[in-house]
Amino acid sequence: MSDRPAASGGGAKVYSEVSLRKNAVLAVALALAAPAFSAAVKVMAVDVDGMVHPVTAEIVGSAIARAKQENASLLIVRLNTPGGLMDAMRKTIEEIVSSPIPVVTYVEPSGGRAASAGFFLLEAGDVAAMAPGTNTGAAHPVAEFGEMDSLMKEKVENDAAAYLRSICSKRGRNSELAETAVRASKSFTEREALDQHLIDLVAPNEQALLAKLDGLTVTRFNGSSTTLRTAGAEMEVYQRSPRQRIVAAIADPNIALILLVIGALGIYVEFTHPGLVAPGVLGTILALLGLSAISVLPINWLGAALLALALALFVLEAKLAAHGALAAGGAASMILGAILLIDSPFPEMRIHWSTAVALALPFSAITVLLLTLALRARRAKVETGREGMIGETGSAITDLAPAGKVFVHGEYWDAASLEPVPAGASVRVTAIDRLKLTVEPISDRKGG
Repeated sequence: MSDRPAASGGGAKVYSEVSLRKNAVLAVALALAAPAFSAAVKVMAVDVDGMVHPVTAEIVGSAIARAKQENASLLIVRLNTPGGLMDAMRKTIEEIVSSPIPVVTYVEPSGGRAASAGFFLLEAGDVAAMAPGTNTGAAHPVAEFGEMDSLMKEKVENDAAAYLRSICSKRGRNSELAETAVRASKSFTEREALDQHLIDLVAPNEQALLAKLDGLTVTRFNGSSTTLRTAGAEMEVYQRSPRQRIVAAIADPNIALILLVIGALGIYVEFTHPGLVAPGVLGTILALLGLSAISVLPINWLGAALLALALALFVLEAKLAAHGALAAGGAASMILGAILLIDSPFPEMRIHWSTAVALALPFSAITVLLLTLALRARRAKVETGREGMIGETGSAITDLAPAGKVFVHGEYWDAASLEPVPAGASVRVTAIDRLKLTVEPISDRKGG
C-alpha cells in the first residue's frame, strides 16, 4: 500500500505538467491568431459623380493607392455619371485595370446612371454591379469640337467599340451586346444588364453588395484569381484632397464661366484704377482658373464671338449717346454667347440659362458704368500741373507793359501780355513757359 500512493502522486504530477504545456501552447496559438481575428476587414469607396474629366483619373488613382496603403480588401467605385471626355475615361480605366487590389464598379443610388463614358467604367471593374432603378449604356462617341465627317465618325466609333469589346472579353462579359451601346446607343436597366450578362450583381445598397461579394472568386485583368472576403467589412470613403476638390469644382463650365467673368472684371478695374493691386491680382488668378477649365471643354466659336461682340457694344455704349440701346444689345449678346460657348451633347457640360443671365446683367451694368467714368475722367479738364494752369484767371499786381507780376491760383507769377494791362485788371492764363506765364486781359463786355 505504501507504493500506491507514491505511484499515484507521480502520475498526477506528470499529467499536470503535460496539461500546463498544452495550455501554454494553446495560449500562444491564440495570442498569435488574435490580430487576425480582431482586425476588421476594410473596404474603401470612392465617388465618381458628375462629368468624367481629367481629374477623375487622379481621384480614382489616389483612392486605389490609399486603399492599398491601408490594406483594404477592395475598392468600390460608386458611379453616377452622364459620361464625359474620352481621354479622361481611358486614363481612369487604366487606373482601374492596373489596380493591385480588386475594384468593384457600382452604379448607385437608385435613379442614378452610368451612361456613355460611365458605361466603359462600369465594364472595367473586376465586379460590375448596379442598384435597382439605375441604367447604363448609350455609349456612342460624340465629337468634342464641332461635327465629325463620316470617315472620322466611323474611325472613332470602331475604335471605341474595339476598346469596349476588349474590356468585356477580358472580364468575361457579353462583349457583343456591349458593343451595341456604342454603335446603336442602346441603354439597359439594371435587370436587363444582369440577365444579359453585362454586369455581375444587382444590390439595393452597399451592405447588400458586400454580403453578395463575400466569398466570390474574381479573375483579375492580369489573369490571376482572388477570393473576396467582405463579411463584416468596415467601409471608409476616400476624401478628396483640397486640390482635387478645387479642380473638380471648376471643371463645371458654369463655375468656370463665373470665374472667368469675375476675373476679367477684376483685371479691367485694375487697368482703369492703377495702383489698387488687389483687383488685378485676384482677377488674374480667377481668370487663369476659368481659362484652364474651359480649355478642356468643347468650345463653340460662335459663342466666343458673341462674347467679344458684347464687350465691343459695352465700349460703344460708353462712348456714344445710345441711351442704353447698345448696352441692352451687349447684355443679350453676352447671354447668347454664354449659352452657346460650350458645344456639348451633354446638358451637364453646358452653361445654364440662369447662370448666363445672372452673370450678363450685373456684368453689363458694371462694365458700362466703369467705362463711362473712365471716359468722363479723360475728357475732364486737367486741374493739376502745367496743363492745369491754362485758362486760370487772376489779377495783375503791376502794370504789364508787356511784363510784370500777376496773382493766379493763390500764387505770385512773372507774366507777360501782348496787350498792355493796368495793375488790378483781371487776366487769363493762355500759356506757360517754365515759371513765366503768358496772359491776356479779360475785357469787360457788359457795356458791349
